[in-house]
Amino acid sequence: LRDNRIELVRASWHELSISVSDVSLSDEGQYTCSLFTMPVKTSKAFLTVLGVPEKPQIIGFTSPVMEGERMQLTCKTSGSKPAADIRWFKNDKEVKDAKFSKEEDAIRKTFTVSSTMDFLADRSDDGAVVSCRVDHESLNSTPQIAMQVLEIHYTPLVKIISSNSWPEEGQSIILTCESKGKPVPEPVLWTKDGGELPDPERMVVNGRVLSISFLNKTDNGTYRCEAKNPIGRNSTEYVLIVHDVFNTLLPTTVIPSLTTATVTTNVALTASTTTSATATNIRDPNALAGQTGPDHALIGGIVAVVVFVTLCSIILLGRYLARHKGTYLTNEAKGAEDAPDADTAIINAEGSQVNAEEKKEYFI
Repeated sequence: LRDNRIELVRASWHELSISVSDVSLSDEGQYTCSLFTMPVKTSKAFLTVLGVPEKPQIIGFTSPVMEGERMQLTCKTSGSKPAADIRWFKNDKEVKDAKFSKEEDAIRKTFTVSSTMDFLADRSDDGAVVSCRVDHESLNSTPQIAMQVLEIHYTPLVKIISSNSWPEEGQSIILTCESKGKPVPEPVLWTKDGGELPDPERMVVNGRVLSISFLNKTDNGTYRCEAKNPIGRNSTEYVLIVHDVFNTLLPTTVIPSLTTATVTTNVALTASTTTSATATNIRDPNALAGQTGPDHALIGGIVAVVVFVTLCSIILLGRYLARHKGTYLTNEAKGAEDAPDADTAIINAEGSQVNAEEKKEYFI
């Protein structure tokens, strides 16, 4: 061996040791140790040199990428022997569907390895860290890693948040338009029913916030918030319904059973309050929460039953009286019907009474 990188470490009758510095792939091969005796004795060993892969690189990324575009990222490393292994990760989660390929260098007997990841850009990928990891036995369990931070541009995502879920007349409401996009959206545009805000004095826009004071029924309508950036625009709507204040003071009817009914009425007076001595304030635990106003259907049914029972009673009483009412005539009264006057009727009645053997009564 004639090489300046090879040094004699130890030489004796029993051992001959050498060292090779700055090992290269050309040092791979068969080494022979000879003992010049009669006959000559030899011993052989084969040295295998591993090719350390170069630091990987990610190519194919152009910043920024529009949402919906197809991305192809390729990770490439050279000089590995044997061929290195490449794996992809997105935010520390491994990506399996990648295409792997390798090419062998005929002169150096090393490999160039590459892997391609193909996917559609999505807004959820904005800011994600994509890493390419190269594993090889020469790296002593310390892989080489290349990283790339994704930048995805997308149209704004718009949402309206209301400060009052049940707005009433005289109250105020604040509508906040949340818009998220990349690049950052421009100031939002508020409209009502397709036109400008009708009352700028009460409807104040401050950035993304719309404040409406002293609500009334004319404020009912559809409010639209629109946001845009260089990529595009998006909008969302909020339907505002202003409720009456006196809805909370409507009478409340509670029916605890089929035979009794308790009506509770709340009356707001400006000067004085009169309370009946027989008034009760009993709430049925089975009544629905938030139910207001009398149950007209049930009251009407009760009234109809009472009227029906009354009519039936009158009809039965009339039939009873009619069956006990009539005219009773005896034989003495016979002949009186044809008499022209009262005296003749008496005479006819007396005559018939004399000749009659017995009296009979007839029921007509």
